[in-house]
Amino acid sequence: MSFSELKSSFRILTLVISSFYFFACQSSAQINKLLEKAGQLSSTPTGAEISSGLKEALEKGTGISVDRLSLENGYLGNLDVKILFPEEAKQAERTLRNLGMGSLCDQVITSVNRAAEDAAMQAKPIFTAAIKQMSFQDVQKILLGEQNAATQYFQKTTSDSLTVKFKPVIEKSLEKVNATKYWDDLVTQYNKVPMVKKMNPDLTTYVTQKAIDGLFVEIAKEELKIRNQLGARTSPLLQKVFGYAESQKK
Repeated sequence: MSFSELKSSFRILTLVISSFYFFACQSSAQINKLLEKAGQLSSTPTGAEISSGLKEALEKGTGISVDRLSLENGYLGNLDVKILFPEEAKQAERTLRNLGMGSLCDQVITSVNRAAEDAAMQAKPIFTAAIKQMSFQDVQKILLGEQNAATQYFQKTTSDSLTVKFKPVIEKSLEKVNATKYWDDLVTQYNKVPMVKKMNPDLTTYVTQKAIDGLFVEIAKEELKIRNQLGARTSPLLQKVFGYAESQKK
């Protein structure tokens, strides 16, 4: 083989090796990209993702619940949370309706529910604070806990703060919507009925507690949705975190 032929063959060999190296590098880059993407799609979230995902879900759920109850008829039009007469006043309600005072009873029910709707928005910063102070242990217990684990957490950590925040608002609102007047009129009329046991339950305390109970009812509904309905997981993070939670419970 002549020198020129050898030189040409060397060039061809170099070109082949270079091409092989180039495509190998390209394949390696593609493989790395695929591996990276696979890592991103991994069904096991990191601790930070679990914490962020659960808190995102809780902020969403409590926000929806508060907003819904704050609307006009948020309580009054929702049979699950509608505030009715206190148990100890049910007999008074029946007696007064039988005596033709059903309108007064209806005014009391409407006005106490309006007071609860007024107060509901006060809950949002309290729930936000409770979410922010969650430890990672709290997050894990809620995520992998019972269907209402988050609701239970809020009941335990926010009930006292909600009572303190709600009570003055409820009291003021009861005055604003004439609930106190209607209630006083109702109690006065009932206590005039012969042979009945006199009654006068603390309306403010009762409505405050029922308003808070209603919040937890709605939060429990939202919690159940995000745990059981794929459509309620409105972000990739929520899908990943709650998908992981489902896999751990199987």
